[in-house]
Amino acid sequence: MKRTAKLRPLILALLAVLPQLVWAAGGGASELVVVADTRVVKNVVLHYFADLYNMNLLLNAIWAVVLTAGYGAFLGFLMDFFISRCGLDLTKRSIVEH
Repeated sequence: MKRTAKLRPLILALLAVLPQLVWAAGGGASELVVVADTRVVKNVVLHYFADLYNMNLLLNAIWAVVLTAGYGAFLGFLMDFFISRCGLDLTKRSIVEH
């Protein structure tokens, strides 16, 4: 047991360095371009966001943040509505700390 405990850091270090030791395909890709394929997109909104991803990544990121916050707020209010319809009133909580 003590012998494996001493070898554990060496094994973990070897696993961390192992991807750098593998030379499968030569050097890394330097001219890699990632784009969304808009040829098959029929929906106008999805086509807009695919074009936005291809042309302006900053505006795409801003849209992603705004839409994620909007979806979160929508789901929060929806769940609050459903929970209040079930009879749980979360607005009048009394927190008792002892």
